[in-house]
Amino acid sequence: MLQRLRNRQRGFTLIELLIVVAIIGIIAAILIPNLIDALQKSKQKRTMADMRNLGTAWTSWLTDQLSAGAAGGTANTFDWSFTEPALAHANLVQTLRPTTTFFYMQEIPQFDGWRNEYVFGINDDNLLGNRVLGIGSAGRDGGTTAFGAPTGVVVGPFVATDYDQDIIWSDGYFVRWPGGTNPNS
Repeated sequence: MLQRLRNRQRGFTLIELLIVVAIIGIIAAILIPNLIDALQKSKQKRTMADMRNLGTAWTSWLTDQLSAGAAGGTANTFDWSFTEPALAHANLVQTLRPTTTFFYMQEIPQFDGWRNEYVFGINDDNLLGNRVLGIGSAGRDGGTTAFGAPTGVVVGPFVATDYDQDIIWSDGYFVRWPGGTNPNS
């Protein structure tokens, strides 16, 4: 009897191992979706921070070189009909980094958090003669129909967990940004 008791204390039973595996599986099922959402949220926030910093540098250049940009007005749509073709990243680097000792921004980001290229635009052909700057990210999906062309973009926030939405910055403000609530919840 003593021999049987010693053998039992050497290891775990199959039931004990299955319970531990089940508990680990339940914990993983709870944590993995939250981890994936946190990664997407960090990419979205990085994109917005880069756009804000780049926009500030670009606005500073515009103010120094070409006079002030257009002030934000009240509108329900935003027209992304900028210069065609869109301003290239290399052109923006030349503009914001004219020399190695004088620059408006040290590193000009080319890609958003999802590794899609930013879209840059400047329009000085509007009716008021003001220059309008635009920086856009097509979101996680990098959609080719980004920025509402040809009908324009509805101004305002979108559901923050909809990572496929376009994020657009123009003249010191976000025109489309994550921040709305989900109406289905």
